[in-house]
Amino acid sequence: MFWPGTLIGILAGWALASIPGAMLGGVLGQVLDRRMRQRTWRGLFEQLRGSGRVPDDELLFMLLGRLAKIRGRVQDAHIQQARAEMLRLGLDEPARLRAIDAFGRGKQGGPLLDEGLEQRHGQRPTADGLLQACWRMAWAAGVPTAAEKALILRWGETLGLPRATVLALASGAEKVRAPLTRAESYTRALRLLGVEEGAEPAEIKRAYRRLISQHHPDKLVGAGEARIAAATEKTREIQEAYSLIRERHGFR
Repeated sequence: MFWPGTLIGILAGWALASIPGAMLGGVLGQVLDRRMRQRTWRGLFEQLRGSGRVPDDELLFMLLGRLAKIRGRVQDAHIQQARAEMLRLGLDEPARLRAIDAFGRGKQGGPLLDEGLEQRHGQRPTADGLLQACWRMAWAAGVPTAAEKALILRWGETLGLPRATVLALASGAEKVRAPLTRAESYTRALRLLGVEEGAEPAEIKRAYRRLISQHHPDKLVGAGEARIAAATEKTREIQEAYSLIRERHGFR
């Protein structure tokens, strides 16, 4: 697959000097693509016009919107955390409105979000701030899910950060929310296993075995590190949920 600059270089080189020109143009185009970090025509055109860089605040709230939506629906805790980030940044009213719009657009993800991350590849202070805010959002509605953690790890990779660094940036993020009560933990465990409170032990055991079989990391041999890490975390969550339900119901 040719990236925009590469294709432009090949076509321009061919028009000027046939095959040798196309080869030279392709090489120069690749250099352009790498320097500008663009993989789409839209991104290239916007950057050449000087409008391609996604503003920092806009990118931040797009990321937060994507994280909030990944659980299926945006919860009130997510909205409150987004507001807390606006306060932390000291946004005025016009900036708040832009942040709200970015949060809504970010729910669906899309190339603009990925391009914004690529534009900040290797920019450590900015990358750290973005990911710390993402961890705070992930913790806002409770313990982060495996999908949330995998997404943040992928974003960290795009930003050029090692996995260990991305995980370390989560330090302190859990303080944005009070710990779950035992009743809340039990309700969350039932929801995770997909069973009702009055379910029979046999039904609970079947649900547990089915989920463990689906998510166990041993089934992902050769998969990427982020997928294996997500599966490992999901398996741990399932085991903890099953242990809590089993203790409440009093069966082995």
